[in-house]
Amino acid sequence: MYLVWLRVAAVLYAVASLTALPAVLYAFPRGRRACLPLAGLGFLFHLVSVTEMLGLAHHWVPVGYGEVESLLGLAIAGLFLAIGGLYGTVSFGVFALPASFLLVFVPALGAERYTFPSAGVRVGWLVVHIAFLLAAYASLAFSMVASFLYLVQERRLKTRFLVMATAGNGGGQVGFLDRLPPLDTLERIAHATLLFGFPCMTLGLLVGSLLAQESVGPAYFFDPKVLLSFAMWILYVVLLYIRRSAGLRGRRAAYLSSGVFVVMLLVWAANQFSQVHRFPAP
Repeated sequence: MYLVWLRVAAVLYAVASLTALPAVLYAFPRGRRACLPLAGLGFLFHLVSVTEMLGLAHHWVPVGYGEVESLLGLAIAGLFLAIGGLYGTVSFGVFALPASFLLVFVPALGAERYTFPSAGVRVGWLVVHIAFLLAAYASLAFSMVASFLYLVQERRLKTRFLVMATAGNGGGQVGFLDRLPPLDTLERIAHATLLFGFPCMTLGLLVGSLLAQESVGPAYFFDPKVLLSFAMWILYVVLLYIRRSAGLRGRRAAYLSSGVFVVMLLVWAANQFSQVHRFPAP
């Protein structure tokens, strides 16, 4: 029965994450009112599940990957609720709630690995996984290009202003750089592509977690590619959060976007060296 409560907790954590992420990153106020109650309800079901699981196992010290992951997810959710209750903020939910869901997701599937009904269904999910991640990578790359063009345009405008101030002549031939969009347009393009890529990356990682569990089980948490992928997701959240909360724009935002793009390239390269992240062909 504890699996039923754990699955209910996983669903509630997922829904709470879907309210916390838009509320914090996209300024949707309705999500703030629903986030803490949903997370608290998920925590209660999770606590009942863990208590029943350890009671049936006749030990109170976690044994095995599933028990450790479930208890760690419970601790993260409990800490988030404590901070949210004391300080009235859901900002930490963008990190805590998805982490709790991912930690609970694999144990909630049960002791046996989940298997897809057919090879065709598995290939379909694999296509979805790849499509979402490619869309996220393309969005990051496009944001990187827009940020680079922002820096070029900013430098060109400053140089041109100095030349005009000293020479008193604004004429000259029109080149490629003169056809670049204004700085504000480049900034909005860079930010919009980041906002588009984030849900794509989140869904891609969730589908990838299901595929990895079906192929290798909890061992996929030891895969460097998986760890780097989640590290990149966290950096993505940090980037969006800083841009929104601190009003980060211009040169510093361009440098931060470039850093996330570099991590993306490292994750891509890690795929070539991963020994765990190898999905068998259908």
